[in-house]
Amino acid sequence: MSALSELETAFHSLSKDDKFQACSVTDTFYTRKFVDFSLLLILYKYLEMIIVFLLILVLKEELAGILKDYVGRESPLILQSGCRSITSVPMALLAKRLGKNRTIAETGAGQHGIAIATVCARFGLQCVIYMGAQDIVVHSGTATLKDATSEAIQDWVTNVETTHYILGSIAGPHPYLMMVRESYAVVGKETRKQALEKWGGKPDVLVARVGGGSNAMGLFHEFVNDKDIRLIGVEAAGFGPDSGKHAANFVVAVLSTSVTDEEALEAFKRLSRLEGIIPTLETSYALAYLEKLCPTLPNSTKVVVNCSGRGDKDVQTANKHLQV
Repeated sequence: MSALSELETAFHSLSKDDKFQACSVTDTFYTRKFVDFSLLLILYKYLEMIIVFLLILVLKEELAGILKDYVGRESPLILQSGCRSITSVPMALLAKRLGKNRTIAETGAGQHGIAIATVCARFGLQCVIYMGAQDIVVHSGTATLKDATSEAIQDWVTNVETTHYILGSIAGPHPYLMMVRESYAVVGKETRKQALEKWGGKPDVLVARVGGGSNAMGLFHEFVNDKDIRLIGVEAAGFGPDSGKHAANFVVAVLSTSVTDEEALEAFKRLSRLEGIIPTLETSYALAYLEKLCPTLPNSTKVVVNCSGRGDKDVQTANKHLQV
């Protein structure tokens, strides 16, 4: 508990520290100042990153006339780390500010681990990534992301004087849920900004895959008080909701729905074919639901789907199941 209290105090202190937020950083990692600790509106020279996190898309052949006809990409970010987790930069800065030179993180599909390792390498921090048994070393419990998280937390509390834990999911004790939300809040804030620029107003519908929860939280948090915007979280229904082999177990504080693995794989193939964008299989569940949703919407409905990462890690898996 003392470690959590220390972390919460440090996080609140730094988020309100004008010198920390607005200091001019001389490292070539940056091209401008910290303006807002929670937004992380920085351009990363090292990552060649332009902050455009969301795919605002139309599957042109099937859904033309329903959605706005363009695809917004954030290719530089996706190329560098594979997912949105690169926005955990503030957590690495927090570690440095606390004088801790070792960081740990959990990862399921691997992309959060790569992103954190990228950030830590740039800041000269030691980095240890915990993954499921099929990936690397976690053999306790059911050897899944949950157990990787448990192992990482155990490491952190054992080595708290030198170690900072960068959690990537909506999990763990307070203040981690708050910190993860703040790290990814830039996604929703940037969505509002881009929607205003592109459409002159707010989006009508937001769709996000719900797994660990961070990408959905990052997108939805900005809009939870906008009662005229539909927030849709899509969970994995595996072989179907009645099969007992699925991950659609939770009802979240938004409209919750589910998509089967087969539907997600077809959406993965379709977006890759139509737009040349290979989404993660996780994102493909949201894309699959989009195909069900759009025929029910009025013309010119503005829909945003959060594409939380690139799917190069999933190509072999998709090829195996799609037999292509």
